[in-house]
Amino acid sequence: MSSSESLFEHGRKAQAERDAPLAERMRPSTFDEFVGQDQIVDPDRVLLRSIAAGRLPSIILWGPPGTGKTTLARLVASSTQSDFQPVSAVTSGVADLRRIVAEAKDRKGMHQQSTILFVDEIHRFNKAQQDVILPHVEDGTITFIGATTENPSFEVIAPLLSRCRVFALQSLEPAQMASIVNRALADQMRGLGPLNASLGEDALDHLVNISNGDARIALNALETAAYSFTPDAEGKRQIDLETIADALQRRSPMYDKTGESHYDTISAFIKSVRGSSPDGALYWLARMIESGEDPLFIARRLVILASEDIGLAEPQALSVAIAAQQAVHFLGMPEGRIPLAEATVYLATAPKSNSVYAGLNQAMRDGREQANEPVPLHLRNAVTGMMKDMGYGKDYKYSHDFEGHFEEQEYLPPSLKGRRYYQPSEEGAELEIGQRLKRWWGGQAKDDDGQAQYDHNV
Repeated sequence: MSSSESLFEHGRKAQAERDAPLAERMRPSTFDEFVGQDQIVDPDRVLLRSIAAGRLPSIILWGPPGTGKTTLARLVASSTQSDFQPVSAVTSGVADLRRIVAEAKDRKGMHQQSTILFVDEIHRFNKAQQDVILPHVEDGTITFIGATTENPSFEVIAPLLSRCRVFALQSLEPAQMASIVNRALADQMRGLGPLNASLGEDALDHLVNISNGDARIALNALETAAYSFTPDAEGKRQIDLETIADALQRRSPMYDKTGESHYDTISAFIKSVRGSSPDGALYWLARMIESGEDPLFIARRLVILASEDIGLAEPQALSVAIAAQQAVHFLGMPEGRIPLAEATVYLATAPKSNSVYAGLNQAMRDGREQANEPVPLHLRNAVTGMMKDMGYGKDYKYSHDFEGHFEEQEYLPPSLKGRRYYQPSEEGAELEIGQRLKRWWGGQAKDDDGQAQYDHNV
């Protein structure tokens, strides 16, 4: 290559770096510049100690977007003088992986240089693609670094996961985000220093808050705002709240309807309703709605909550939940959010009981674990004369023939005689149900486990 061609390539590379988004230009080049994740990059922690010892393991970096996973992988590679081979799980396939492995073998044999294979969004690699990596991680041909926003225990095959150390990255804290933004404003070489831009305190607070701990979002919004803001007579750009808000538009929700955040959020919603917190329940409902969650999925959870956690303490709860489901199906969104909210508050403020749910579970355990005895003869229906001669229906007491439409008799097989699966709580309507059962079946006793039972022998 001639010197003129070399200069041309160098100039083109420099221009590409200048044209890169601010978040890319401000990517830290040393661990000293890296902000946050002290639980990983502290010199006394295992990662940097492993690098210093020259024994870097294969690792998986798991955390929200914009928290430094790719940057951390690049810093690890530069610190170990390894050749860095980045691939995206979205665009790369098995052929790319095999080529990188072949080159890694040559590099190790000829130059004794290690290769780091960095796979961004490893959760998008299927099992076959992950299987291609596995033997070369095992024999040390490559050191593997994967980055994912999803729980690796769900998304990475067990053999590969077992050979990797998982590091969990956290969303950046507000002070850390502010530090990154201020550094970008001041940096004369890579940042916005030449623009003489600054942020008002309210604009900075809004940028940090709405960016949701994602440095990439914050820096790219900052760059958009800075270039769109007209400098004053002194050439200064005092970026105000309105400009930042316009550049951001709205918060970017960290939510994937098939990922862990989906399950975490619905779990928080369910626990808030169960825990009788209408405020918590409405907040998590709003988070799901804002993130585009399927409203019928939310409605189904409300129906389950009404049956499992409220039950007969408030018999109308199930009707309200079903009505919300029908209303959402009929109205669609965004109007469907209103009946969802109404049902959510109704269920959260209703008295709670899992007595029916617990009773069913116990009955199902007995059905599995106890002998399946025949139905007692008096509970069988004598459909034919032969059945009647065999005693089907004999001594059955027809409830409506007795005062109060009740007469005591046994409805369980002999081995389960006296078993009480349904133990009503003293909440809401179940208080009256319990009194009714006591009136029918006698006084309240305790079983061997100290559980309340309505014992018909008392």
